[in-house]
Amino acid sequence: MKPRRSLARFAALFTAVIVVTVWQAAPHGQSAPAASLDDKVNAIFARWDSTSTPGCTIAVSVKGQVVLGKGYGMADLEHGAVVTPETIFEAGSVAKQFTAAAVLLLAREGKLSLDDPARKYVPELPDYGQPLTIRHMLQHTSGLRDWGTMADLNGWPRTTRAHTHAHVLDIASRQTALNFKPDADWSYSNTGYNLAAIIVSRVSGESFAEFTRKRIIEPLGMSRTSWRDDYTRIVRNRAMAYSFRAGVFSTLMPFESVHGNGGLLTTVGDLLKWNENLDSPKVGDAAFVADEQRSGRLDNGREHGYGLGLFLGTYKGVREVYHGGATAGYRAFLTRFPDQRVSVASLCNVTAGAAESYAHAVADLFLADAIRPDPAPPAVKLSAAELGAYAGFYRSRKRGLVTTVIVAQDALRMTPGGALQPQSGSTFRSPGGAAIEFSVTAGAMTMRVRAANGTEDTWERVERAKPAPEELAEYAGTYQSADAEAAVTIAVEGSALKIKARPDLVQTLSPLYADAFDSPLGVVIFRRDARRQVTAFSVVLDRAWDVRFDRVMPQPAPAR
Repeated sequence: MKPRRSLARFAALFTAVIVVTVWQAAPHGQSAPAASLDDKVNAIFARWDSTSTPGCTIAVSVKGQVVLGKGYGMADLEHGAVVTPETIFEAGSVAKQFTAAAVLLLAREGKLSLDDPARKYVPELPDYGQPLTIRHMLQHTSGLRDWGTMADLNGWPRTTRAHTHAHVLDIASRQTALNFKPDADWSYSNTGYNLAAIIVSRVSGESFAEFTRKRIIEPLGMSRTSWRDDYTRIVRNRAMAYSFRAGVFSTLMPFESVHGNGGLLTTVGDLLKWNENLDSPKVGDAAFVADEQRSGRLDNGREHGYGLGLFLGTYKGVREVYHGGATAGYRAFLTRFPDQRVSVASLCNVTAGAAESYAHAVADLFLADAIRPDPAPPAVKLSAAELGAYAGFYRSRKRGLVTTVIVAQDALRMTPGGALQPQSGSTFRSPGGAAIEFSVTAGAMTMRVRAANGTEDTWERVERAKPAPEELAEYAGTYQSADAEAAVTIAVEGSALKIKARPDLVQTLSPLYADAFDSPLGVVIFRRDARRQVTAFSVVLDRAWDVRFDRVMPQPAPAR
């Protein structure tokens, strides 16, 4: 459907007034009149209704018909270009469902199987001695470390280097360990999706961008969609991306050619065309889209709520299929409510653009009759003393990360995490739906957390460490990691432990618990041998769980 050109839009082209209405139609059986709907949507995006800020765009379809399309703010602050629903943004990890679909097309043609070992097509991967399949990669159960996290440890965070798929392969080929045994846990990893794009190219005999253009993008009429496979390519009508820090906007573009994990250049209208394919397939068939939307399972039998590039869940009691994205300064969210056939796409070109929140706020306007109120919480009231028995500083047994449990405002709160709703005297539920059970094991308070995606971890209450300067000296030395291809020095300066790396990195390590420290790199945990000598340390991050740095040269003891 082509957008109607309104007087507001023509005025914007000449005077840089914000485009606020481009597509508009009655919301097909919904209760809100168009004018009221318009005002409510404008209020959601009021922060970006300006000629001096970046902005966002939003579009909604109901039963396959686009019923709303709006743009707010500026696509390019330097050149005064406004955001419209035709503005091209980068959609971040929303792209993953397209990559998964490309792999699934090849599988349906018998050219590969999702249960094939990944090394069959990417022999550069190490042999970890256990099956690691394409399906594992597409469902984030492979255990593969995220290549961007490893590049960061190497001193090249994303947006600071022109990474290519050659870099991804090089980083992946050097990892001596996985985060976990495939299917034993769930950890979001871009690496699997970049490898999937490489597999599509190797199996099909053409570039991933060309294969998806011919097999997905063009058949669905997504005329404004392409891949950022060459970040230097000029893309007409593309929004620049920005960061927002200390009240100042600065450009923050993805200067890399890595794609498949992200890198999809698209519009809200084109994303709605893709979502419509899940209801009325033109690419694939009913069985194809069912495969995309079938949750995988961990080896404990629990579903983890991730299909092939798609999260599967509920929103306010309504079934939802969705994915968000963030690359450099771009923010994106694409969601679909299949039972109501409502789809919402939101794209922003600024780090402060809460695309997911905006999309859900707009979805509320179209789902008013379907949204169910949250069930009343159990009538459990615990005293301050009862709650206080669980307060403390906790360490994850699985990864060594930390969290603090406190009593505040008459509730038990996890930081980070929010207020915990009591279900009984010892069980609670987190805002994210995790089930939490406190108990005393071997004289220590423990907290078992079962997340909504079926993963589990046990946290134990520990004492905060307060090492003396002479204790800090035990950690001093030079450490190297072949996996991160990096070397660092640990040194004591005054009463603080510092980590140093070329060319000018100097960071303070803050004590957490025995042998563990917090740092901007992540949680640093020193490892000891049987003689209690420090031999290595691990960096623990969200997407790389135990990256080892081996000690190669202890620092000489200071002269007395």
